[in-house]
Amino acid sequence: MNWQRLQFKHKFGLKILLLSIVVVFIVLLSRVFHQTQGLSMASQQPVDTFFVLGGSIRREMYVTQLAKQNPDIRILISTGSDDPCIVKLFEREHASTQQVWLEKCAKSTFDNFFYSQPILSQWHAHHVKLITSGTHLPRAKWMAQILLGSHGIWVDVETVKETGVPANRELWLKTGLDLTRTVLWALASQVIQPSCSNFIQLQEVNLKKWCQEKFSCEYQSGLNRKSICEAQN
Repeated sequence: MNWQRLQFKHKFGLKILLLSIVVVFIVLLSRVFHQTQGLSMASQQPVDTFFVLGGSIRREMYVTQLAKQNPDIRILISTGSDDPCIVKLFEREHASTQQVWLEKCAKSTFDNFFYSQPILSQWHAHHVKLITSGTHLPRAKWMAQILLGSHGIWVDVETVKETGVPANRELWLKTGLDLTRTVLWALASQVIQPSCSNFIQLQEVNLKKWCQEKFSCEYQSGLNRKSICEAQN
C-alpha cells in the first residue's frame, strides 16, 4: 500500500512539474509576442544606437565615421579591440566619445547579444544598426533579430568591407547551434537579465594604466602600442 501511494505521489508530482513547465513556456511566449508587436513601429523610428560586434578593428574604424556624422547617437562596442586602440581611433577622426560605451564580457557571438541586450533595453533602444562583417552573416543577423527582436528592438545590419583572409568561418552546424540557443535564451531573457561587470564609457579609459600592460592594435588601424604610449609620457 505504501509503495502504491509513493508511486501515486511520484506520478502526481511529475504531472505538476510538466504542467508548470508548460505554463511557464506559454507565459514566456506571450511576453515575446507582446514585445514583438511593436517591431513594425520601431522600424519606422530613426536609428538610436550603433551596435558594433567585435572581431575586426575595421568595424570600429567605420563606426568612428558614423560617430562623427551622428554625435548624439549612442554606440555600444561589444568586446572589440583593446581600449587604447579604440580611443585613438576616435581621437584621430575627431569624433565625439561622449556616447561611446564598451562591453567587454563577451567571449563569443552569442555572448555579444547575451550581455548587450540588457544594456540596449536599459537604454530604451528601439532601432539598432548592427555593424559587423559580411563573413559574420547570416548568423549574426539572425541571432540579433531573434534576441533583440524578442525585446521589441528592430535591427538593421550594415556590413564593413574587410581586407585579407577573414578569421571566422560560418558553418551551418555552428549557425544551427547558435540559433537554437538564441531562441531558448530569447524566452529565458524575458525574466533573466544578466549584467556585465566589465562595462565602461570610452571616456573612462585610462591610457596611462593601459601603457603599463601589454596590448596591441590590428595593423590595419595604423596604430601601435609604442606610438600611443609615447604620447602619454
